[in-house]
Amino acid sequence: MINPVFLWRLEITTPAAARDAVASVFDNHCMAVTMFETVEDSGEWRVEGFCAAEPDRMAIEQGIGKACERAGTAPLSPLRCELEPPRDWLAENMASFPPTKVGRFFIHGSDYETAPPSGSIPIRLDPGTAFGSGEHASTAGCLLTLETLAKRHRFSRLLDMGCGSGILSIAMTKLWHQPVVASDIDDEAARVTRFNAGRNGVRPLIRAVCGPGYGSRTVASGGPYDLIVANILARPLISMAGDLANHLRPRAQGGGMAVLSGLLERDGRQVLAAHQAHGLRLCNWHVRDGWLTLALRR
Repeated sequence: MINPVFLWRLEITTPAAARDAVASVFDNHCMAVTMFETVEDSGEWRVEGFCAAEPDRMAIEQGIGKACERAGTAPLSPLRCELEPPRDWLAENMASFPPTKVGRFFIHGSDYETAPPSGSIPIRLDPGTAFGSGEHASTAGCLLTLETLAKRHRFSRLLDMGCGSGILSIAMTKLWHQPVVASDIDDEAARVTRFNAGRNGVRPLIRAVCGPGYGSRTVASGGPYDLIVANILARPLISMAGDLANHLRPRAQGGGMAVLSGLLERDGRQVLAAHQAHGLRLCNWHVRDGWLTLALRR
């Protein structure tokens, strides 16, 4: 059973002109960031972020101030930074997680007892304290891209970098029936991935580990990979572009592919350029609700 956990929550309201810049400030400190318009067509946006450890409030406030100054505006509310009460995220997700259809994938919680739709690829998922339920546009974009790749390509060495709930690892095993190395910097994510892999009958195919990205021994020993999926954030994707290229199958051996997401469309060119500098080329650019998924090839 996954224990209740504490999360720090950040919140600020900002004009639309500064929304993306403020979200970028949160990206540097948070493991998840969301934003939504408080009232339709009001031009006021609420940006929220969640952190596993107490954030540096002063640094965040300074970053927000500079971001708003560059946008020629100012925040509409003070920054709120508070510790959320402990919650059993697994139990809450199981109670409120609705079935989701993404392409052929049918993602549902443990409480769903009806037979999946005919022809679908079912994924039984309890996100727990790790992020990734298939509802977010970045996860959905990855699932759709993987489904498209499966029509044309066979992969045998698979890596899920930043595995979260394990949804993409499970999807890959169901598409290609090959082992997947699933890695995350959060040991809770690795644990939830193993839990969900077992629920889907693919536990022997998924090796979920907690480690420092591509510095993990398990990740290093499992390569070179012919498919790497990384659904994280724009800044880490950029900083790890060289490591991704080093762990991707060399061109002389047939090359490999990468699916990248977790980034807003506005950050796409910068993420793409970082990977092009290491010999990768763009195969597909998919935007869903403002979130971008890239498919790259060497």
